[in-house]
Amino acid sequence: MRLARTVAAETIRYEEAPIPAPEPGRGVVRVRSVTLCGTDAHIWEDDYATELPIVQGHEFSATITRLHPQDEGGPFAVGDDVVVSPFAACGRCYACTIRRPNACAHMSVYGCYDDDGALAEFMLVPLARTRRIPESLPVDLAPLWEPVSISLQAVRRGRAQRGERVLVSGAGPIGLFALLALREAGCSVTVLDTDTERLGLAAGLGAAHALAVERGFPDVAHRAVLDAWTDGQGPSLVIDATGAPASLATAVDLVAPAGRVVAVGISDRELTLSMRSLPIKEIDLLGSRNSLHLDDALALLDRNQDACRPLITHRFGFDELDGAFRLLRDRTQRVGKIAVDLPAAAPDRSARDATALCARGGRS
Repeated sequence: MRLARTVAAETIRYEEAPIPAPEPGRGVVRVRSVTLCGTDAHIWEDDYATELPIVQGHEFSATITRLHPQDEGGPFAVGDDVVVSPFAACGRCYACTIRRPNACAHMSVYGCYDDDGALAEFMLVPLARTRRIPESLPVDLAPLWEPVSISLQAVRRGRAQRGERVLVSGAGPIGLFALLALREAGCSVTVLDTDTERLGLAAGLGAAHALAVERGFPDVAHRAVLDAWTDGQGPSLVIDATGAPASLATAVDLVAPAGRVVAVGISDRELTLSMRSLPIKEIDLLGSRNSLHLDDALALLDRNQDACRPLITHRFGFDELDGAFRLLRDRTQRVGKIAVDLPAAAPDRSARDATALCARGGRS
């Protein structure tokens, strides 16, 4: 099989490797489509905590091609289209022991930490972290379940309730998926961003207001809109999906007393807050990482296919990764999610034959 390994800053090398063999509890999948995010751009630039070289890719869909004989007749079958949760938790740290493995202190993540990811034709994946794609959800759209799950985690960390006024900072994919989840929860949502095209998408997805952030935000006019929307109280929940320190500081300023602020955007930049901000307003300031909601995210994506598909703005072939990554960091074009489609393949005869051999007690 072929794989694409990021070996140094902005350097991808295509390599040949053996197709993995199935193991008990781990099946072989053929990767169908991978979507890229901002983290992938930072890894490609060697500006992230990832140690290179690594095969990138953590948002993907795939088709099961081989199962170990012990797993035959179980919940999965050869030919099933699936998605796979990219992170593995240690099961022993404090976060894991309180059933929050998404915040595991020692986690590995496909294509990010420790484990090679999905920019490869085949992968060996744990069936416990695998879910069948709903029949109504196209395989090329299914990789979006992972960023949808990130947004859903942020919404649930914020304890969003029907009827609340919620402010979402950032109209990128995470912010827009959060908007969808909040709208389904019965919240009124205002979205902030610096990009008017993204704000247009937010308005189309049902945002009560889509406000452009400029120098000096929020000015008198912005505050008037927010005051009218919240009856002068301020939003009770703010989700910051930007990773910009100034945005999070603004969230703390705008949130209602006793409100909640959820930080899901990530940055290495330092945040400065007045020591009066949190105690005087008694704010809950919450972080949000990864997700505990794989199944619910798949269902949310399935219900909102028409709204989500336009967020994939570009598609590339497997041999066009250099162009995909260069576009991913291009600030001169409107770039949403970039999808990488791996070569299509007919059912793999050698894989079927090998599976049959295993079932007869032979070796593959």
